[in-house]
Amino acid sequence: MQFIQLRHLFFIFLSVLLPGIALAEAPAPQGPGAIMQIVFLGGFVLIFYFLVWRPQSKRAKEHKALVSGISKGDEVLTGGGLAGKVTRLTDDFMVLEVADKIEIKVQKVAVATVLPKGTLKDI
Repeated sequence: MQFIQLRHLFFIFLSVLLPGIALAEAPAPQGPGAIMQIVFLGGFVLIFYFLVWRPQSKRAKEHKALVSGISKGDEVLTGGGLAGKVTRLTDDFMVLEVADKIEIKVQKVAVATVLPKGTLKDI
C-alpha cells in the first residue's frame, strides 16, 4: 500500500514539475565572441584595402607622375579622345595643337596617356 502511495506521489510530483520544465526557455544561443568580431572586422578592412584603396591610390600616383612629366612638344591623348601636340604649358592647363594652326586649351588632368613621338603624323 505504501508503494502505491509513493508511486502516486511520484506521478503527482512529475506532473507538477514537468510542465515547468517543458515550458522553460532554452538558454539563448551565444553569438561569436568579441575577439571573433574584431577578427572579422579586421578581415573586411584588409579585403577592402587590397581590393579598393591600394589599387586606386596606385593609379592616382601613376597619373600624377604622368601629368607632371608632360613637357612642350609631347604628343598626348586626352580622356575625351582628343589627340594633339602640347604647344604651351601653365600650372593647370596646356594648349594642344590638334590640327595645323588649331589650338585648344585643356586641363592637364584630362590627359590619359602620352603618345610616342611621331604618332600624330602616322594618323
